[in-house]
Amino acid sequence: MRRLPRTLYGQLLLTLLTSVLLANVIGIALVLTDRERLTRTLRAEYVAQHLADMINLLDETPVSNRAKLAGALSSPMVQVVLGHPWLDSRKTDWPEANKLCHLIRTDLNFPYQMQVLSFREDEPNAPEGLLAPFMEPGQHVFAPDKKFWVRALPNGLEDGEEELKIQMATVQVTLRDGEVATFRIGQVVSPEETPWRVTAWLLLVALVVAAVSAWAVRRLTRPLALFSTAAAGLAANLDQPPLPETGTQEVINATRAFNRMQKELQRYLQTRSQMLAGVSHDLRLPITRIRLRLEQLQESPSRQAIERDLIEMDQLIGDTLAYLRLGQGNESCVLLNLDALLEGVIEDVEALGAQVSYTSSPVKPLLARPQSLRRCIGNLLENARRYGGDGVIEVRLSERNGRVEVMVRDHGPGIADADLERVFEPYVRLEDSRAKHTGGSGLGLAIARAIAREHDGEILLFNHPQGGLCAELNFPAQRPA
Repeated sequence: MRRLPRTLYGQLLLTLLTSVLLANVIGIALVLTDRERLTRTLRAEYVAQHLADMINLLDETPVSNRAKLAGALSSPMVQVVLGHPWLDSRKTDWPEANKLCHLIRTDLNFPYQMQVLSFREDEPNAPEGLLAPFMEPGQHVFAPDKKFWVRALPNGLEDGEEELKIQMATVQVTLRDGEVATFRIGQVVSPEETPWRVTAWLLLVALVVAAVSAWAVRRLTRPLALFSTAAAGLAANLDQPPLPETGTQEVINATRAFNRMQKELQRYLQTRSQMLAGVSHDLRLPITRIRLRLEQLQESPSRQAIERDLIEMDQLIGDTLAYLRLGQGNESCVLLNLDALLEGVIEDVEALGAQVSYTSSPVKPLLARPQSLRRCIGNLLENARRYGGDGVIEVRLSERNGRVEVMVRDHGPGIADADLERVFEPYVRLEDSRAKHTGGSGLGLAIARAIAREHDGEILLFNHPQGGLCAELNFPAQRPA
């Protein structure tokens, strides 16, 4: 099954070709079989009619002239012997012999006693003791007052020639006066030839069907390929041109539905953008007013607590809006020095008191969204700073097999294996991280993974064997051609 085509085009084409060729092979086999059966029937009818005519003629001829007539009737393919004793228990049980006997009787003038002693192909194989001279090609056959030459098979063949095949029949008949006539008649069988004409016809049909099927299947499956390309590009560019509404009616209906879905998605994102702009303004305006009023109050523990709550609320709003704005394509890809970007992010984290160890291998500039990628890596480092304990944060940059890898490792307690994927869900914070001193909105890792997937990449979390949590960011290294 692994060798079967994986595409719909290949599977449909293979199915059509297989079914058509199989039907042609079966049909041609049936035709050849019927032709062979018809040839055998006609040959048997000819032999039977020839024997019946000789039997009728011998029976009507006076006894004194029968020997001369038998010699006259004899030829290299027909031998007539008179006076040979009737052979009992020599009758063959071949179905062809019984059929030959029936065909001979239909043309006889009288219901003579008759038996078919042999009816074989490819060799003159008569019963033992019967017409022994006929057993070997090229032997003299003696009839009364006459000697003639029998050559059942040709000899001295030249290169490229084939031996003839002889169908031999041995028949005994008791004439009305009691004399026994023994007939040995042969018929040249057409040699078995390779049906080149039929084979050529089969190949011609295969080529024509293959060409027509390939064109038809390609024409039918091409819209599916366009659908696949359009669907894959929809996530990256929602404003891509709509699909052309051409083809069969079913394809036109599917294309219209796809274009309608694209328009609805565009309308939804436009509405969401407008809503986000309103929400951002409406939520931050009260926070700004509260801060202005706090400035008029004297320093006190209550004022400091309110300021911390306002900062946390502002961060939560900012993270939520940033998460909702992802995927709108507001930032273009530029040629980016990832090593310099990482150094800048590390400096920001070190300014907050973290210790970072950074190692990198040479990575050429690549195409990326700088602000989004900076936020993605910043969230990973911030997550390591918050929950990684007091140890050093290890950061490593490398490129392997056309993909860029950024590894961030902390020396904290790590995360249970069951929670390694759950922490990427929005607003999910593990129980150990709910302390107020850690802060956080529960959106950092969700935003980081969404940005990585915008770059056709991924973020994976796993616990280091020697302790701590590792976050691996990897994405393809896209560069201008």
